[in-house]
Amino acid sequence: MTWALPEPMLTAAVDGPDLPAGWAAEPKWDGYRAQLAVYEGGRVLLRSRRGTDMTASFPEIRAAALAQLPADTGIDGELVVWERDRLAFERLQQRLARRGAAAAQAAREWPAHFVAFDLVQRGDDLTGWPYARRRAALEELFAELGLTAPFTLCPSTTDPALAREWLSWTAAAVEGLCFKRLEESYRGGVRSWRKYKVRVTTEAVIGAVTGSLAAPHTLLLGRYDTAGRLQYIGRSTTLSRATGRAVADQLGPPHGAHPWTGWTFSAGWGTQRTLVVVLVQPEVVLEVDVDVARDSAGRWRHPARPHRIRADIDVQEVPLFGEGGPLS
Repeated sequence: MTWALPEPMLTAAVDGPDLPAGWAAEPKWDGYRAQLAVYEGGRVLLRSRRGTDMTASFPEIRAAALAQLPADTGIDGELVVWERDRLAFERLQQRLARRGAAAAQAAREWPAHFVAFDLVQRGDDLTGWPYARRRAALEELFAELGLTAPFTLCPSTTDPALAREWLSWTAAAVEGLCFKRLEESYRGGVRSWRKYKVRVTTEAVIGAVTGSLAAPHTLLLGRYDTAGRLQYIGRSTTLSRATGRAVADQLGPPHGAHPWTGWTFSAGWGTQRTLVVVLVQPEVVLEVDVDVARDSAGRWRHPARPHRIRADIDVQEVPLFGEGGPLS
């Protein structure tokens, strides 16, 4: 091995979806950022943004890399799993800890795709090239080699109208847009790319809190399924003191049996730690701002931002599933 993958180039959040002049846009996928390298001698490395070696967990990606890519090739991209017309982040989560026969079985059940969006090595180091030239080289790589699944070429455009059209893909768990300056080199570890994440405003029922009833720290939120059961849908961001006081004024202990009695709640994606929660009477509706990333059960993958208590909405008017599917 005579070369190494660069540190991943990173993104900084922006508030608007408008594509600046001199930049290209790409869809932002709900998956795992990953870099793929093929070396002389048949060595393949698939690593995460933080440098974790994920090669053994995704044997189908390794096999495809050996079969389809030449040595001295380095690609930056996103690992995704497609399930029932949407990207299923939770399947990626479940696959990470699997090795050997378990990983091979998971590859058959939930095959991953590698969405390529940058080329950092092709015989030589390409990181000094501007994005536009690297992008052309990536497209040439796909065309020359006839790359097929699990490899997918990420779309890229300089057309603002087309970029905005991609925002309509959120039902399939495309989170938003990434913006990359056409003349910029690949700068490992630098937050020079930009990202815009689609967010929606919706309502949820407060079913529990962390902290205490008098001083809630975060809110555990629910929505009702078609059978009238309150299902856990996600947690809020940490409350400010003012918001915590305003919410506390509306909350009280359960009047009787609570639908979440005996439930446990994870502290977050990728952790085994559970939350210590206080159940509340599920009668307060909160308007929240959330991004579109969610799992197959409709749970939000990222914390929701509280807006205001909606006293004008009955809790039964906050459905989990409706005519438009989860969180319609």
